Amino acid sequence: MAERTGRGNREGRGDREERGSEERGRRRSGRGGRRSERPEREEREQLDERVVHIARTAKVVQGGRRFAFRAVVVVGDKKGRVGIGVGKAREVPDAIRKAGDRARKSMVEIPLLGSTIPHAVQAQFGAGEVLLKPANPGTGVIAGGGVRAVVEACGISDILSKSLGSDNILNVVQATFVALQQLQDYRVEAQHRGVDPRQIAPFWHREEAHA
Repeated sequence: MAERTGRGNREGRGDREERGSEERGRRRSGRGGRRSERPEREEREQLDERVVHIARTAKVVQGGRRFAFRAVVVVGDKKGRVGIGVGKAREVPDAIRKAGDRARKSMVEIPLLGSTIPHAVQAQFGAGEVLLKPANPGTGVIAGGGVRAVVEACGISDILSKSLGSDNILNVVQATFVALQQLQDYRVEAQHRGVDPRQIAPFWHREEAHA
């Protein structure tokens, strides 16, 4: 009987030791997970996140109307990468968080020419239409609220723009994002159009384009 009791004590002690080792392993894995999250947090801190627009929406359901909020967020690193996101939720902070996450996932690389864009471009999204033109250094950002947020988050500090369609902020932001994605090196654009690169390049780069 005493022998069985001794075995039971040893087995119980062994089980406790195994549970303790498993718990320590989980703690270590949790610490490792926190370490892996650090680069992502640092990247978020380096990104320029802007809330462009917040609107209240309503959905008609059987019991009446259900209200929510829609947020439009622009995220960029000011070095040529930018993304936009739209989020909907019952509360404003949740809508902004969803939009920010989607904007970070949609980030793309935009080719730039110094502080401006390599050539003029025009794009449309829905009823919104935007025209973007390169500007010489020192001009600044000549653009409205939606366009300004996108180009500044991308890192463009000299540009001319004009809205040719609807003033809907969501369509304007989306059209600007589409226009930036159509940009490419002015030499490639000239070859695509079948014209001389000097006709595409900004005037202060035409000598370089000729060379």
